[in-house]
Amino acid sequence: MSNDHQTAYDSHPAMFRNHPLGYLIVLLLIIVPVVALLLFREPIAGMGDFPPAMLLAATGLGIVIMLYWYLKTRATRLRITGDEVHLEEGLISKHHVDLHVGQIRAVRVFQGFLDRVLRVGRIEVFTTGDQPEFVVGGMPNPHRVRDLVRNRRANAE
Repeated sequence: MSNDHQTAYDSHPAMFRNHPLGYLIVLLLIIVPVVALLLFREPIAGMGDFPPAMLLAATGLGIVIMLYWYLKTRATRLRITGDEVHLEEGLISKHHVDLHVGQIRAVRVFQGFLDRVLRVGRIEVFTTGDQPEFVVGGMPNPHRVRDLVRNRRANAE
C-alpha cells in the first residue's frame, strides 16, 4: 500500500475532553446513588420504597445518558486518507461527505480556552461559497486536521 492511501487522521469526537464538566456530572449521577445505597442501606430502606427507587432511577438515567452520548460520538467519524477527507455521520442512517483536498478552500478551527487545554475543537471545512461543507465539533487535535489538509493541498498543486 502506498503512503498516499494510508490513513493520516481517523477520529471520533471526544467524550470527556469535549465536555469535561458534563461528563463528570453524568459520572456522579451514576456513582453517587449507588454509593449512597451501599453506605446508607438501612436508613434509606427505613424511608420506604420511594427513596431507593429514586436513587436507582438516577443511576439508570445516568447510564442511559452516558450510553446515548457514547453512541452519538461513535456515530461521527472524520478521516483523512491520501488526498481525501471523509466525514461519516449516523448509526442507522448514514450521511457521508467525501472531499478531495483540491476542492477544499479553507479549514477553520474554533477552540475556547478549555478546548485548547484539552486539545479538542470544532472544525469547519469550506469548499465554495460562504457556508461550510461540514462542521464537526469535539474533534481531538483539530489543528492536525487543518495542517494535514493544508500540506496535502500544497503537494497536490
